[in-house]
Amino acid sequence: MAEPIRAGILGATGAVGQRFIQALADHPWFEITSLAASERSAGKKYKNAANWRLDEKLPDEVADMEIVSVDPTKVDADVVFSALPSSLAKTVEADFAKKGFAVASNASAYRMEKDVPLVVPEVNADHLGLIEVQQDNRGWDGYIITNPNCSTIMLVATLKPLMKFGIQNVNVATMQAISGAGYEGVASMAILDNVIPYIGSEEEKMETEPLKLLGEFNGSEIIDADFKLSAACNRVPVMDGHTETVWITMRDDPTPEQVRQAFLNFNPHLGDLPTEPDQVLIVRDEPDRPQPRLDRNMGNGMSISVGRIREGIRYVLMGHNTIRGAAGASVLNAELLHKQGKL
Repeated sequence: MAEPIRAGILGATGAVGQRFIQALADHPWFEITSLAASERSAGKKYKNAANWRLDEKLPDEVADMEIVSVDPTKVDADVVFSALPSSLAKTVEADFAKKGFAVASNASAYRMEKDVPLVVPEVNADHLGLIEVQQDNRGWDGYIITNPNCSTIMLVATLKPLMKFGIQNVNVATMQAISGAGYEGVASMAILDNVIPYIGSEEEKMETEPLKLLGEFNGSEIIDADFKLSAACNRVPVMDGHTETVWITMRDDPTPEQVRQAFLNFNPHLGDLPTEPDQVLIVRDEPDRPQPRLDRNMGNGMSISVGRIREGIRYVLMGHNTIRGAAGASVLNAELLHKQGKL
């Protein structure tokens, strides 16, 4: 049996950091060897520094690990998973890449950099070719790869199988769960009995990231996809699971049944990656599905459910924002890196 790949988690005490622990604790390829967090947590055992908020037990092997500072000289790992805030990630992730680490980032800091892969494995695995471009450009021994915004991940997974119909225009309205803002991100008195029709910088991310993800890698850069996209993002009082309503026009004007079949037939072969669900897209034919409470944990939280496919074309999609939309996405990216011999 091959030696496990040593994995570190940056920002290990936060909401996404805890999801990384959940995803990696019993992983067949990765072994958690370092947990890094702020200086106020460094030196403490994880169980004493983190307020564990997931609905399953904190793994024993992690509970007694000592947290180290977010410093490349302190972290013992081959790959690091970053759950850092974007403002900190801009500096720290580069420091790790310079020192030879592979950085699988959930942060937004480097997503739109021309030489940094922004990847959803089922959508644009070939964009990992940018790693060599990045290392040549920056002189790094390591590299950074990123996964998109949580809502973007759900959206592009449904747009990819429709690209063959010639996408011209996409409008999307999101209903995003409060966990996307972190435990203390939205005050209870602000969100209970309410919908907040604004999430800072979210619409800008959704309107730009899909064009890069669905663009063409020509060997040296990404040529963005050529269609228009408009987003309206709303925070709703749901714990986990982002729901999106999509309106789309396409050159070939497919029928709802053709769109449904395209979703059903979308089954990229990634090579038996442990985190990859059996079905990327689950089509729901019931008139009132998908729903977050009923569908967010499909495929261990990695499947995206699609329904209400109607003339127009209009449909509704839903996925788990902190699993498929965050930690699970970064872990899947790292699995693909390993499969391609890049770890």
